[in-house]
Amino acid sequence: MTTLRRNIPLLYTFSFLQMTLFPLAVITLFWKDHIGLSLSQILLLQGIFAVAMVVMEYPSGYLSDRLGYRTALTLASLLGLVGWGCYTMATSFQDVLIAEILLGISTSFISGTDSALLFESLKANGRESSYARCEGRSTFFGQTGEAAGAIFAGVLYAKFPLLPFFLQVAVWLLALGVIRGLNEPRREPRRHGSHLAEAIASARYVFVENRRLRVTVLLSVVLGLSSFYPVWLIQPYMRDCGVPLASFGPVWAGANMVVALFAVSSHRLRAFLGDRGMILLVMVLVLGGYLGLGVAAGLWGFLFYYLLTAMRGMRGPYLLHVAQAEIPSATRAGMLSLQSLCFRLMFAFTGPLVGRYADAHGVGQTFRLLFYVYLVILPPLIWLFLRQLGKPAIQTRQATMDTGDERG
Repeated sequence: MTTLRRNIPLLYTFSFLQMTLFPLAVITLFWKDHIGLSLSQILLLQGIFAVAMVVMEYPSGYLSDRLGYRTALTLASLLGLVGWGCYTMATSFQDVLIAEILLGISTSFISGTDSALLFESLKANGRESSYARCEGRSTFFGQTGEAAGAIFAGVLYAKFPLLPFFLQVAVWLLALGVIRGLNEPRREPRRHGSHLAEAIASARYVFVENRRLRVTVLLSVVLGLSSFYPVWLIQPYMRDCGVPLASFGPVWAGANMVVALFAVSSHRLRAFLGDRGMILLVMVLVLGGYLGLGVAAGLWGFLFYYLLTAMRGMRGPYLLHVAQAEIPSATRAGMLSLQSLCFRLMFAFTGPLVGRYADAHGVGQTFRLLFYVYLVILPPLIWLFLRQLGKPAIQTRQATMDTGDERG
């Protein structure tokens, strides 16, 4: 148990390193100026990155449950190391394509695995109730790392264009060292049956058998999308509002710090407001953020974006805690990956539509449209969530999964 306590600070450190992405704030400039990519090629790259993550999302979580969390994170670190290493030698579209595919697979192996390992490490020490607080701290360290990378990226790039990428390789070397210090927790034994039957049983449990988990996953996906659309829209919005280009980096860093602060405070807000007050505040932040972005057009209009980043920080630890309580440990990473898979598929379907509307009608009009969309879909979804939350917790979920295995 003492060795598992070490996992908590090590996972915080890994979260910081994973999100310290020095090239991210300047990578578009690198693609255009040094690789010679067109805008269509850049968008194609992002599409391929998303496909790589979607294809590997659930298989990576399943492998994590079978091979162990530490093994999965080690593989993710090695893939990240090789992927960023490819960038230091990239000279063509094909080189960048290989790097992006490797990084997409690396990200899919981390998705769900880090949260599952955090929960199981706390569970082994009888600290399950503190999961939301620890998940919030993990998010805080991750967003702090991203903010730090954004602040210094421009200076590094101006000094030597490849310097951010060399530093990123060093970051993943450090991350690999951190992962090697983790300890694998003991979990419920693997259920018998074929891999396909087990995967089908997991999906059936998430989307059919456990109503609370199903509604929680759906709400988490919808709220996740509400904070993800603006990531791609806020920069042209700021440009249209006359925000100086030199301020883009600090604005991005500020947004990440807002996420970090609200994530680390999420468990306290829940304790103060209760479940109903917490989820209603989340809805108000979404609607207020989109309404403000859609109506305001001045230099400081982008500050309404910070309402959405505050919601993002609150939502993650809170809804993950609700979901974790409903998931058997033997399939924890795989089921969390199913939630991430749903999010990425929904964005793959809706993101291009939002982008096309923004091209045709402007970013401000797009934010107004999203306000009306969320005004319609959030109230009934939140009502369903609170209704399920008010019912007794499922006590036989492991027996349900075992029954599913026998049928499989």
